[in-house]
Amino acid sequence: MKRFFRFVFIIAVAILLFWLGKQFGSKSVNQNILSNSLIVREISELASLEVQGNASIKRSNVTDDGEWTTNLKKAFLENTIWVSVPYLAKYGINADDKNFKVTVSDKKITVNIPQPKLLSYELKVDKMETSNRKGWFLTQDDETYTDVQKKLYQTSRAQLENNQLYINQSKEKLTKIIRQYYQPFLQDHEVEVIFGSSAPVLLN
Repeated sequence: MKRFFRFVFIIAVAILLFWLGKQFGSKSVNQNILSNSLIVREISELASLEVQGNASIKRSNVTDDGEWTTNLKKAFLENTIWVSVPYLAKYGINADDKNFKVTVSDKKITVNIPQPKLLSYELKVDKMETSNRKGWFLTQDDETYTDVQKKLYQTSRAQLENNQLYINQSKEKLTKIIRQYYQPFLQDHEVEVIFGSSAPVLLN
């Protein structure tokens, strides 16, 4: 009889320890995830997408229409400038406590993150290539070069700011990083990422 009660007691203690471990263990996991939301934000900010390319612009006061008047204008009054500059652009997020949030429940982890955008744009002017054709009646004008370079920067930056291909690639890189971070919890949690006000992206 004593052995029976001892057996029942051991089983009861084992069940109690298992239950306590499960309860406190799950809470510990959730607390750990919540406390590491700052880490998620930091790795998200560091997961920037780099894009390299060439920005070019051509400004001319003549057109190649083959007319004799155009050829005459080319000889005496043409002012054509071509500029090409390599660039380096970075896409990513600027996150703070207002636009970045991690919400954890028993079965779901939701990461609210701002929309990726163009963070920086750099023209590598040390590798700039230029071409200039002037008619006989025109002299060199450095201000024209400066104006063309300024226009090149403004137009090429605006194009990259609205480039949905690069913005979507930045989203894909961010979701990949977040998926890797939460990989140990995907078996018993549903993980979703919400960029701004867009629809959730399920990572499972």
